[in-house]
Amino acid sequence: MDNNHNPVNEVNIRIRVRYAECDAQQIVFNARYGEYADVGATEYMRALIGKHQNMVDAGFDSQVVSLHIDWFASAVFDDELNLRVFVKRIGNTSFTLQTDCTRVEQDGALTPIASVVTTYVVVDTQLYQKAQIPPLLRDNFTKQFNKLVNQAG
Repeated sequence: MDNNHNPVNEVNIRIRVRYAECDAQQIVFNARYGEYADVGATEYMRALIGKHQNMVDAGFDSQVVSLHIDWFASAVFDDELNLRVFVKRIGNTSFTLQTDCTRVEQDGALTPIASVVTTYVVVDTQLYQKAQIPPLLRDNFTKQFNKLVNQAG
């Protein structure tokens, strides 16, 4: 986890682990962390540019080309998790988001669970070929914000 990183912008999403996300031992199934990162990316992009349709209307979309997960502990049924999402890298045609997943303890402390690094390539929606990152994204990656989305209830 990149605890020393001080991003210009980030989104924190609070979620509750649901029973269906767990295995027989009530531990979050490993593939769910990719889904958690996707939830985080959706909320990050919403904070960055508004609705996803705004990017599509501009003629662009993004596709996952790499997803890497490191685990530090297990999340279990009914845990409250915090997903901290920020941009880690901006290239010419791709960008990388990092999602740090932590358990919210009773005292408010955050215990590291996993870190997910996802790289997206920007594509033109006409040809679905790689494209330069459009100004809609590039200009907003430096916009300052810190947003909390609470889905944990």
